[in-house]
Amino acid sequence: LTGLKEIENSVGKQFGDAKNPLLLSVRSGAKVSMPGMMETVLHLGLNDETLNGLIQQTQNPWFAYDSYRRFITMFSNVVLDLSKDPFDELMDVMKQAKGIAQDTDLTTDDLKALVADYKSLVKTQWGAEFPQDVHEQLRLAIVAVFQSWNIPRAIAYRNYIKNDHYLGTAVNVQSMVFGNMGDTSATGVAFTRDPATGENAYYGEYQLNAQGEDVVAGIRTPQYLTKAAREAAGAKPLSMEEAMPEAYAELARVFEILERHYRDMQ
Repeated sequence: LTGLKEIENSVGKQFGDAKNPLLLSVRSGAKVSMPGMMETVLHLGLNDETLNGLIQQTQNPWFAYDSYRRFITMFSNVVLDLSKDPFDELMDVMKQAKGIAQDTDLTTDDLKALVADYKSLVKTQWGAEFPQDVHEQLRLAIVAVFQSWNIPRAIAYRNYIKNDHYLGTAVNVQSMVFGNMGDTSATGVAFTRDPATGENAYYGEYQLNAQGEDVVAGIRTPQYLTKAAREAAGAKPLSMEEAMPEAYAELARVFEILERHYRDMQ
């Protein structure tokens, strides 16, 4: 609770507040990086009340409902141990009915209907309403991330890299940073140079109006990080360097700092 208060004071929001809600990212923090192997819960702290607060706070109902449907899916899968497949099927049915290919083409009303369908699915499969108590959400998510140290893919990865199974993990609770607030926000994965060849050229991909899981899970096709990479591939969608020049310049500055400090590719 002390740590949660520090986050609240830092960002000027309150966890569970109906008017100005703090949303959290709950993720692992093992001593050795295990990318994608352990569980993460994003948008934690959303419920029917804080959803309305997020709408008022951002004046962006599409973003709020998109975040809520993402949270219900992820929490149900990671914490309640429900399969993601029925949620994905409901999304696919909605997109087919609308004749669209991308989640981002759904309207606010579409997302609102999906949220209602997702909550009904949870009640049917879990036997109770989707948890509305944000502090209980947080407690359950922390437990789930700790337990994910021993899920099969995490064990298999440690076997592969010959890492100690007894080190354990921390659980990091952070303020959410949103990539799905429209075309002024994005997500991506980047390296300070080409990880395959070692060439001193920024390497990576990004996606406008998306969350990290969209890129990692292959839900949407990401775009190139640099103009040179885009042109070399003959791709049309703008690179991050072209579409978000200020953010790209900041990223490039951080690349330089990281390589100077660690003296290696990051």
